[in-house]
Amino acid sequence: MSPVKAEDLVPHPCREQYAELDYCITSPPPWITTVVVAFQHYLVMLGTTVIIATILVPIMGGGHEEKAIVIQTILFLAGINTLLQVHFGTRLPAVMGGSFTYIYAAVAIIISPRYILFIGAPFERFVYTMRSLQGALIIAGVFQAVIGFFGIWRVFIRFLSPLAAVPFVTLSALGLFYFAFPGVAKCIEIGLPTLVLLLIFSEYATHYFAKGSFVFGRCAVLVTVIIVWIFAEILTAAGAYDERNPVTQFSCRTDSSGLIHATPWVRFPYPFQWGYPIFCAQDCFAMMAASFASLIESTGTLIAVSRYAGATFVPPSVFARGIGWQGISIILDGMCGTLTGTAASVENCGLLALTRVGSRRVIKISALFMIFFSLFGSDPIL
Repeated sequence: MSPVKAEDLVPHPCREQYAELDYCITSPPPWITTVVVAFQHYLVMLGTTVIIATILVPIMGGGHEEKAIVIQTILFLAGINTLLQVHFGTRLPAVMGGSFTYIYAAVAIIISPRYILFIGAPFERFVYTMRSLQGALIIAGVFQAVIGFFGIWRVFIRFLSPLAAVPFVTLSALGLFYFAFPGVAKCIEIGLPTLVLLLIFSEYATHYFAKGSFVFGRCAVLVTVIIVWIFAEILTAAGAYDERNPVTQFSCRTDSSGLIHATPWVRFPYPFQWGYPIFCAQDCFAMMAASFASLIESTGTLIAVSRYAGATFVPPSVFARGIGWQGISIILDGMCGTLTGTAASVENCGLLALTRVGSRRVIKISALFMIFFSLFGSDPIL
């Protein structure tokens, strides 16, 4: 009997699927590369987190302090849920974070007529709405966990051919356009240079400057963020936005978010921090529908992640197990109050292809960044 090889023991052995992949799912890159790429994954997740909190918290009646706490909670749960998925779920290098799919259901709950009683008491309205969202998310998480762990989703995955998987992946990415590009249009002098610089660094500079392949290839997102942030700070200090409308000032100025002063220095997100959840049948059904949509979104994203990580064919049972653990993550989201459920991050999946690093070690370090900066109010971006 031939001896068992080390690569045969891993659940997803590497193979040549993505031609330009430098580090696959089981190959650990150097530590400097690991830390830099992991921090970029954290930055991408932070942007999604801030957008979700910025959309939902104000219409719930919350202020800067509530928004800061929600952002910290989403980041903390994103780190925990990513580690759960990497260790116990699909074991693919997928970042698990807040999903835009739940925003529609959350808004439908928030604007419910039964909250009209809290007019004039914004904080009480925020807390009561948060408790309703918590109850709906817990039921949605149980629904998704049942679909995953009982093998229901595995039955559907068996009929998912590569051609049928294309709409899954495409729709997962196209869903971001509705939220991302209107935000860019609100501050075109910042958003447009960001897109242009990222495209130049990642697609052109990394090929023309061999010695700068690490800076422009691996660190394209980080370098772009630093340059654009300095540019935005110069425009703000020079008074370029002093006479602009409030929407432009809020989107472009670097001193208008109010999160720095509102963020507590040290805070540990804990279950039921806003009170015990409220379970309402109509809220639960709305969130379950969003949960099913996010289930499809995550499946498409995980298919793309498996390719960009250089993994072999992922069996249906692994996808079903990952969806089950995603349901557990949504239950944790509901317990702590993140406003939105968890799904595999499409943005971070794209970053795997951009950096050509699909190692699990990078995603684990990124999860630790999320947990660290969620506990301490010293976020370098906020």
